Amino acid sequence: MLAPSDPPRVGGAGYASPTAVLARWEVRLGRAVMVSDLAAVLASVLLRDWWGQTPSKPYVSTLLAAAAVLGLMACLAATRAWDPRVLGHGPEEFSRLIRAMATATVAMALLGLALQMPEFRPWVFGVIPMAGLFAALGRMALRGRLRRRRSRGLCTHTVLAVGAERAVADLIRRTRRDRNTGWTVAAVCTPTGLGRAGTDEVLGVPVLGDLDSAVAVLRERRFRVLSIAPAPGFSSRRLHQLAWDIEGTGAELVVDPGLMEVAGPRLHVTPVDGLPLLRLTAPDFAGVPWFVKTAADRLGAALLLLALAPLLAAIACAVKLDGGPVFFRQTRVGRHGAHFRIIKFRSMRPDAERHKAGLTNDAHGPLFKLRSDPRCTRVGRVLRRYSLDELPQLVNVLTGSMSLVGPRPPLPEEVNRYSRDAWRRLLVRPGLTGLWQVSGRSDLSWEQSVRLDLRYVENWTLALDAVILSKTIGAVVRGNGAY
Repeated sequence: MLAPSDPPRVGGAGYASPTAVLARWEVRLGRAVMVSDLAAVLASVLLRDWWGQTPSKPYVSTLLAAAAVLGLMACLAATRAWDPRVLGHGPEEFSRLIRAMATATVAMALLGLALQMPEFRPWVFGVIPMAGLFAALGRMALRGRLRRRRSRGLCTHTVLAVGAERAVADLIRRTRRDRNTGWTVAAVCTPTGLGRAGTDEVLGVPVLGDLDSAVAVLRERRFRVLSIAPAPGFSSRRLHQLAWDIEGTGAELVVDPGLMEVAGPRLHVTPVDGLPLLRLTAPDFAGVPWFVKTAADRLGAALLLLALAPLLAAIACAVKLDGGPVFFRQTRVGRHGAHFRIIKFRSMRPDAERHKAGLTNDAHGPLFKLRSDPRCTRVGRVLRRYSLDELPQLVNVLTGSMSLVGPRPPLPEEVNRYSRDAWRRLLVRPGLTGLWQVSGRSDLSWEQSVRLDLRYVENWTLALDAVILSKTIGAVVRGNGAY
């Protein structure tokens, strides 16, 4: 359904319209998501009989079904849930989907209350939530297909990076690490028109000119994205002029504000006499969203413990037959530095701690990891490979010392060596899974692990939790970085 990257369609004198022109694959992706959402809504309506008695008057059921379909699709359109800029990457896509479903639920509940019709209850408590679940699953399937294409270099946007050599080099590295963004830095413009040590490239990307050449290069090559990074002498007035100059090219202008790893709900634009100022608010771990996260943690942990009870019992028997106690308990550091006892299936010999001093650490920084730890038991290696040893931590989630999603729970000796930025990981409860879990786990360096955990803390939303949970199963099955 998705086609490889195509050049933007242009018109007039050879330039695109003032707004960004969608590539063919973007148009097809948007249509695919819209069809997927419609199919999800229709499927939930067809399953309506699961949620209650059919109304005695058939036309009432028909009217409710039509109202639900039209209302849900209208809410999706109103929340711009099909905006191409949010499809296929990041939690914003699912945030808009959640807002649409919540709006439809409240509207139908109020309508049923106003009309005093109990027939609305199955739609409020069954049909609409089911439609949201089906829509999310459909979007995740489309994301998976888009991700596979982007791993082959397809369905991407070409980027012209403008700024100081160090800043554009950082952007190149990040876009190469995060292929799901769909950006490919294809050219660079630097203040001197040269790369590092006077070369004509930056990390293999050609330098096509200096800062004054950016607009000419953009018009000649028709890049989809013009990325502006900090550079000496690049004033706000010059940036404003650049924004005017690229109008009509169909390119999107993105600016690096210099606020590393902070985005989403914490960034706000506040105009002062026409001057747009970027306002950064403190991370908020309270209120309704945080209450929902806490409730979802407790409920999710309880349901998972019940569903996985046979598996947990089988693992416990296997560990016991391998010799030694079944569970391993260890002191870890939780939110705001509070200590708690973590519970895991034992994967090492009972005397593992006594032999730790004689081992060489494969990790850098406070973290201790070995790719082939001789202390692991036969059963323990299998458990670690698929993270099964961590399942008892659901008890920690149930008791409130941990969360389903959050930073890795650290040891007290690790925390004692934390830098100031690493301490910010303790603003939230540690998690059974997190960005570190779905991004490489033990294959990550200490710096990468801290960066991912800080990104989670600085930009936490319920939608981000949902995205991480959806990626966890794949990360566990693949077993990459698990040892």
